[in-house]
Amino acid sequence: MDIFGEVGLHGVVPVIEIDDASHALPLADALAEGGLPVAEITFRTPAARDAIAAVAAHRPDMLVGAGTVLTPAQVDAARQAGARYGLAPGLNRAVLARAAEAGLPFAPGVMTPSEIEQALEAGCGMVKFFPAMAAGGPAMLKAIAGPYAHTGIGFNPTGGVTLDALKDWLALPNVRAVGGTWIASRADIAAERWEAIAENARAAVARAARVRAA
Repeated sequence: MDIFGEVGLHGVVPVIEIDDASHALPLADALAEGGLPVAEITFRTPAARDAIAAVAAHRPDMLVGAGTVLTPAQVDAARQAGARYGLAPGLNRAVLARAAEAGLPFAPGVMTPSEIEQALEAGCGMVKFFPAMAAGGPAMLKAIAGPYAHTGIGFNPTGGVTLDALKDWLALPNVRAVGGTWIASRADIAAERWEAIAENARAAVARAARVRAA
């Protein structure tokens, strides 16, 4: 099973904005306590690289990836920090090429059929559907992804996804996992609300399990 297959087993990926790398390990522990040993730490803050490195080095069971990877240099930084995969909100051919060279499994962002085809051409098995709700929600993804079902490409809807919306997203067979900021918000991380984050993770895991068992 590839790394995105492992991520998909959980059904949910916490999308993390972290301002202090010293929070990385207690955050990882809170997510794991909630049954969700996976995180996309985004390069939206200066602390991202050090946070990824801390988790990769000290919590090897955590499926830690780098998000908002916008440049080839950030691909290198993510790989060197120990990220196991990368994601982006858009599709940048230079970034995809560097990720392939670096051996970093990568999911670019897509919002149209043309972008899905570009991702397939680049050999991507997973893409981020972003911004998921603003782009039309589950109905839009179902419509544009249908012609590509036979390719096996998987989708990670992110952007406006909530706990209550999990059922609609995970009901789509090509959705591997949803991405969500609500599980570990920037404010909760900064305030060190670890138990609240663990509880959010538990709720997401339980909801995803119920949907998939239905």
